[in-house]
Amino acid sequence: MRKVRKAVIPVAGMGTRFLPATKSMPKEMLTIVDRPVIQYAVDEALEAGIEHIVFVTGRNKAPIEDYFDVQPELNDTLKRAGKSKQLTELDALQLPAGAVSVTRQQSPDGLGHAVWCARDLVGDEPFAVLLPDMVSYGERGCLSGAMELYAETGGNVITVEECDPKLTHKYGIVGKGTQIGTGFEVTEMVEKPDPSVAPSNSYINGRYILQPEIFALLGNQQRGAGGEIQLTDAMHRLMEVQKFYAAPFTGRMFDCGSKEGFIQANVAFAFARSDIRDLVLEPITEMVAAQEIRSNAA
Repeated sequence: MRKVRKAVIPVAGMGTRFLPATKSMPKEMLTIVDRPVIQYAVDEALEAGIEHIVFVTGRNKAPIEDYFDVQPELNDTLKRAGKSKQLTELDALQLPAGAVSVTRQQSPDGLGHAVWCARDLVGDEPFAVLLPDMVSYGERGCLSGAMELYAETGGNVITVEECDPKLTHKYGIVGKGTQIGTGFEVTEMVEKPDPSVAPSNSYINGRYILQPEIFALLGNQQRGAGGEIQLTDAMHRLMEVQKFYAAPFTGRMFDCGSKEGFIQANVAFAFARSDIRDLVLEPITEMVAAQEIRSNAA
């Protein structure tokens, strides 16, 4: 069994749901409390043991590269101003030299195409994929559980959460097979099934460990939904010759590609911070109470 050393993080999307904020800045640089969304994905990957990050970027994504680069002028300014705390925090976030690679998706041809663009940087070894819009919240990151299941099973691993059985039509749903350790074997993957025919209520939540054979499938498959090259289509084909396993995530994944998920994540992470929790809890509680009064009055 080969070690999973590299993680692909696709960041080429235009972020149109957050216009006008994303007109001149990447959506991945929007902040949850005081860290950009992309930082949470990188932290999760490193926590899980990933050694090398591959960003798949697009036009106007240079701020992401700059963010993970050293900024001597800023460091010097902080040092001269005696702001040692901020300097220490920045140093802790700095990735080692050579631990980041960047490739570009030159056209918006789908998630599968974005992953395929990283083929030469990943090479012939298993790798992780983290969708940065999906922000992991819990005692530990979502990818860590996938890595543990991979150590038991090999093959391909996806992470899942449970949704309301009535809402399976909103998600990619997996069928449950034999229980293995903390996870189970995947028998099928169905995109947005009607609740009456859904094989379960376990949905794919944006973390994958994939074998390198996926690249050949992505390179020669037909376009799928939306006229794009879909990662799910390639996984369906890979399931014909390789096993897939699912690692349930016991925390919560916030969809920060949506405005409501982004706001929910900000509240959750703020409440988890001892330095600001009390400063935001009281006013938010007051606003909720006031909204309930207005709603009841209406």
